[in-house]
Amino acid sequence: MSHGRPGSAPLPDPSIIPTEGWHCSHFYYTFDRALLTGYSPEELAAGSKELIDILNPESEASPKRLQVSIVSGHKADFALMLMDPDPLVIDSVHQRLMASSLGAALQPTYSFVSVTEISEYVPSIEQYAERLIREGEEKDSPSYEAKVNAYAKRLPMMNNQRLTPDFPPYPATCFYPMNKKRKVGENWFLLPFSARNALMAEHAQSGMQFAGKVSQLITVSVGLDDWEWGVTLWARNPEYLKDIVYKMRFDEASARYAEFGPFYTSYISTAEEMLKHCRIGNAD
Repeated sequence: MSHGRPGSAPLPDPSIIPTEGWHCSHFYYTFDRALLTGYSPEELAAGSKELIDILNPESEASPKRLQVSIVSGHKADFALMLMDPDPLVIDSVHQRLMASSLGAALQPTYSFVSVTEISEYVPSIEQYAERLIREGEEKDSPSYEAKVNAYAKRLPMMNNQRLTPDFPPYPATCFYPMNKKRKVGENWFLLPFSARNALMAEHAQSGMQFAGKVSQLITVSVGLDDWEWGVTLWARNPEYLKDIVYKMRFDEASARYAEFGPFYTSYISTAEEMLKHCRIGNAD
């Protein structure tokens, strides 16, 4: 264990592993069809099998989470979402793809690097209890006690899902990066915490209306990528992606203070299904 100045808290040993949470990367690729015409059927079949092996989420070399999806539109052919405590385990998937026999015909089109976190706007049990009172609950009433106890039971599970999430069993997904504005009169970072917290609470209430329809993961990329946050949505149906983004854009936290990057919509698949969809190898 390393030590700082006298009287300061001990510093953790230097490491690329976060003290809590995981690294998260999104990768997007397109196939170079012109180069693929130079592959024999046998080479395409062998290359496809190699790619399927690399993208097998059950492989010992795979990161903790690996998800393949088929991208809608021309921005990419397929996408990967990868999560692990070790960023080099994540990056090794990309490097193995590029070094594979199909690697020369794979063109990366976009990537986004971030880490999971528990947002400062997630209410503590005490803050949640105070909010109930502001909303009209009587302190120590049966209703108040039931709601506080239920939140106390949910909070550890919710925080664990924020830091080390499982992918939901939904078929549609969407990713986009975002910033908070720093414009004159619209500078998020000059607002007091109480104002930011209230705006984010309103924003969260809008999202809760989509429980059971949409699952959301916000990862932080401040200091790691060109944008400040990454938003990943999974939905039971793509129409819910449209609905939740439209609904939440009317919240002041979004309407006044948010800036959005490109949107990537895709559909969850296996590597084998993705190759078949993209007409690679032995696809029909």
